[in-house]
Amino acid sequence: MSGQAFTPRILIVDDTAVNRVSLCEMLEAHGFTTSSAPDGTTARAVSRSLKPDLILLDVIMPDESGFETCALLKSDPETSDIPVIFLSSLDDSESRIRGLKTGGVDFVSKPVHGEELLARVRVHLRIRESNRAIARGYRARIEELRDAQRSILTRPESLPEASFAVYYEPLEEAGGDFYEVFAGDPSQFGYFVADVSGHGVSAAFLTAAIKAILHQHSGPLFSPEDTLRGIDAVMRQLLGAEQYLTACYANLSRRTGRLSVLSAGHPPLIIVESSGEAQTLEMDSDPLGVFSATVIQRRELRVSTGDRLFLYTDGLIESAPGASRREGIERLVEACRRHRTLVLPKAVPAIVRDVRDCHQTVQDDLLLLGIEVPE
Repeated sequence: MSGQAFTPRILIVDDTAVNRVSLCEMLEAHGFTTSSAPDGTTARAVSRSLKPDLILLDVIMPDESGFETCALLKSDPETSDIPVIFLSSLDDSESRIRGLKTGGVDFVSKPVHGEELLARVRVHLRIRESNRAIARGYRARIEELRDAQRSILTRPESLPEASFAVYYEPLEEAGGDFYEVFAGDPSQFGYFVADVSGHGVSAAFLTAAIKAILHQHSGPLFSPEDTLRGIDAVMRQLLGAEQYLTACYANLSRRTGRLSVLSAGHPPLIIVESSGEAQTLEMDSDPLGVFSATVIQRRELRVSTGDRLFLYTDGLIESAPGASRREGIERLVEACRRHRTLVLPKAVPAIVRDVRDCHQTVQDDLLLLGIEVPE
């Protein structure tokens, strides 16, 4: 940044030209930049284009009153955070209350006293700048959390022998969905996907803990059930009221061609065989972090070179308007099957695009982990 001081821009809205000119001259004499508008419609257009730091708004104007203009400014995301000070000859409490209820921050009586107006303008500009500084600091911390969260996620290029591709899009800057891929030995790989209920910062803080617990409870000393039960025990202490964690944990042995899948309340793993046949691995189990005796299911099956496995979170199957969860799963299965001929790094985002085309809006984190059984 340069060392120049910030010069606020103030928009004066008044249907009387002499009032606009006198206020502009007075404010500019004290170092402010000004713009003006003769009516509410023009003021709203100028506010969208110039983004003034504060608006001085006359109340009594033809066609559109200052109260109506303010309400429209506050309903527009582009202008809703601009502070509005009303200027009016109306000095009754009812008018003042109405002005504050429509979103104004202050009410100055006409005829305007210059020193009083300057003091009020400065106070509200300082408040806005303080709020902006707080917002910048908060956003910086969120971005740090987002970067830290993504830095702990294993990327396909860092473990190419695991033969996987991933699509991850948190709803907010940081998400509650989590995945991990790791090698038990040169021929055995673990694939883990989890979804902490909720999303955003509170859920994202738990993902680093999940990764640490996952690695502490994996390896030859622990069975896959031991791993999930270790996560379950810690999550029961960390999760807040009504929070829970669903997870799917797949272990693939390239040497034997055996796939071991454990589920804890998670949507079913999808299998697309090299022939193009597709199926889901349905299991009835409990989420983690809730019950003292959690039911975890395990399935064992044989897979072949070229088969594809898909682990995902429920953001991909629950957002289509009017569709049931089962219909969401079927739609995802069909997308996985349809893109079977694409190489995995292209297939995974293509599958997500197909599913998202059926959604009006995304309302949850999105995570799809695709695995291709290598030779």
